[in-house]
Amino acid sequence: MPAHAAPDAPPPKKRPWIWIVVLVLIVLVFYWGLKRHDKNAKMAAGGRGRFFGPVSLTTATARQGSIGVYVSALGTVTALHTVSISSQVTGVINAVHYREGQYVTKGQPLVDIDPRPYQAQVMQAQGTLKRDQNLLAEAKMDLARYQTAWSHNAIPRQTLEDQEKLVLQDEGTVENDQGVLKYDQVQLSYCHIVAPMDGKVGLRLVDPGNLVTANSSTSLVVVTSMNPITVISPISESALTQVLAQPGHGLGLPIEVWDSNKTHMITTGKVTSINNQIDTTTGTVLLRATFNNSKYELYPNQFVNTRLLVKTLQKQTLVPDSAVQHNGNEAYVFLIQHGPHGLTAKMQDVTTGVSDNGIVAVQGIQSGDVIANSSFEKLQNGSQVKISKVAMSSNTSESNVP
Repeated sequence: MPAHAAPDAPPPKKRPWIWIVVLVLIVLVFYWGLKRHDKNAKMAAGGRGRFFGPVSLTTATARQGSIGVYVSALGTVTALHTVSISSQVTGVINAVHYREGQYVTKGQPLVDIDPRPYQAQVMQAQGTLKRDQNLLAEAKMDLARYQTAWSHNAIPRQTLEDQEKLVLQDEGTVENDQGVLKYDQVQLSYCHIVAPMDGKVGLRLVDPGNLVTANSSTSLVVVTSMNPITVISPISESALTQVLAQPGHGLGLPIEVWDSNKTHMITTGKVTSINNQIDTTTGTVLLRATFNNSKYELYPNQFVNTRLLVKTLQKQTLVPDSAVQHNGNEAYVFLIQHGPHGLTAKMQDVTTGVSDNGIVAVQGIQSGDVIANSSFEKLQNGSQVKISKVAMSSNTSESNVP
């Protein structure tokens, strides 16, 4: 063995990082395969009509028609007239002729106050008038005698002139007496209170035997007119521009009144007045509409929903609002078309317009086009479909636009 032989070489070092890289690559390949599997699953779901059978759905048919442009708002029923009747004389109530909640007509008796003190005043005024009328007649007779004597130069002119002025004084006294008598007669008439208009009386506020005083703040009865009746509702400043652009500046436009749940239309009427200024705090203006309330379905201070018909759009393509799908600011429908393998759904972009009562006007399709109206969670562009006859027969609003 040579003296300077080289020592044995050391064993090679282990490299564990290589295994780490290999493990990471394996994980990445597995993750990529999993994502691709999900993508393929989604693509398969998009073509369920191709791989898993057609999608069962109901349809609607687009039609051409008219649709109204409405302005909806909350409204308050307001009576045209509400009168709180108080006593204009002091006295004891003799009788109350009305019942609570009774409908009364103009001139119908409501309350009687003891008239005897005022009847006595009328008699006094009549006696005073009668006395002064006879004094006037006597003065006129004397004036006629003085005029005859003056014509024969039998009396001085001063005597004649004094008598003329006495007649004028007696005439003034008679006119004053007539005024006092009329005043007392008016006071007497206040003892018999009648309905000033047709309407409904409120709850009973007084009873026979109660003492009432003249011009008191306490009301004897409240009468509210019920027919016709009005509804006051606010509309926005932007809607006001549309209303004023109509003939008559919006006066006479038809308006509907619905109940608080918007499930029942109570009645219809017309706009009769619009307020003269906009409320700057709310940006709204008040309008008043008048309604026939012969069935007394509207009640003063009742809250209702109003729908003002501003104008009607003609020759619009109408579809159910439920058939239009939205993706952000975009809207689309699924057209049902005949393909080589049967019925298919084609995604068609549309532009929506006026909507009313579940119906919407659209652009992008034509009248007579059949569109899907259900099963949107299963539909994709190009999906094969079949129309569910059961759903169409059980719900005609889904098979055709109402």
